[in-house]
Amino acid sequence: MKIKKGDTVEVISGRDRGLRAEVLQVLSSNSKVVVQGANVRKKHQRQVQAAGRTMSPGIIQFEAPLDVSKVMLICPKCGDPARVTVRRDEEGRAQRVCKRCDSVIDT
Repeated sequence: MKIKKGDTVEVISGRDRGLRAEVLQVLSSNSKVVVQGANVRKKHQRQVQAAGRTMSPGIIQFEAPLDVSKVMLICPKCGDPARVTVRRDEEGRAQRVCKRCDSVIDT
């Protein structure tokens, strides 16, 4: 996947379209990402005792995973959502490159 944990992305479709936020988690097996503040869901939690601790009951909010096709990476140089390609450098390491401004995204 071309999006990694800690990247800044913009949501391009859905209820949270236009939101720019950080990627909290990448689920590569399902091709999904968890974006901070996007796709917020509510869950009614029952009181549970596990390992000697008690989880408090009530309504909790959490960010549900989004499909990776619904987000675009923000290029640090041009500051716009951009498509990303992967190129090899002189040592053979893979680097992510912005297709708009042709700058290397990985530092």
